Amino acid sequence: MGKKGVPHRKWSKEEKLAIVKKHLDEHISINDIGKDTGIRSSLVSEWVKRYLEDGEESLAPKNGNSYAALHTSKSLSEIERLRLTIAKQEVEIERLKKGFWVEGVGVNKEYITGSGLTTKSSKYSK
Repeated sequence: MGKKGVPHRKWSKEEKLAIVKKHLDEHISINDIGKDTGIRSSLVSEWVKRYLEDGEESLAPKNGNSYAALHTSKSLSEIERLRLTIAKQEVEIERLKKGFWVEGVGVNKEYITGSGLTTKSSKYSK
């Protein structure tokens, strides 16, 4: 676990690939690579596993919500539109299972519990 208040280190695809190749081509152990680079050996092991299963593209960074771009896109294909709809419905189902429903929009959005208590969604609310 990282130190509190310190952002996580982000590794580029090229950096990950170089580390994976060092293990596979030069036969350097994952533990030794971890010690030399300061990366947890479990993370290096995960990169190697993904590379062996899915190739170089599996090492590309995954930033944020994969549906966020779909939500703002003007030209969605039918499949993308349906995936976005399903994702929204899954979130709503989980919220309802926990006994919450939403009233309001944007900054004024409130989550109402089954017991009638309200919680503001904004982190800036008082």
